[in-house]
Amino acid sequence: MVNKDFDRLSTTLHALSDPTRRAILARLTLGESAVGELAEPFDMTLPAISKHLKVLERAGLIERGREAQRRPCRLAAEPLREVLEWVSDYRQFWDQRLDRLQDYLEKGKKRARKRR
Repeated sequence: MVNKDFDRLSTTLHALSDPTRRAILARLTLGESAVGELAEPFDMTLPAISKHLKVLERAGLIERGREAQRRPCRLAAEPLREVLEWVSDYRQFWDQRLDRLQDYLEKGKKRARKRR
């Protein structure tokens, strides 16, 4: 059985796995932007950018509006909080590993000083 929250997390992580989509999200941290403006720094067609935007929208990472002919996009950061919470579960694991590595290195330095 698939946990609905985990499935949403998988969708978010999939959307974040592409560097173009991450760059689009980074641009949207500066504020709302039209599709054409988002496409400018990339060497790809507008339909290709639109496909990336659809992936981001499906993951809930962006919201698209409509203002006459303009389709502004804006960041919707809530799914990023879910990723942060999931990743933070592993922080304690890495902190413990790094603490043990630090202890090991300090003991090695002490042994090296004693040999001198």
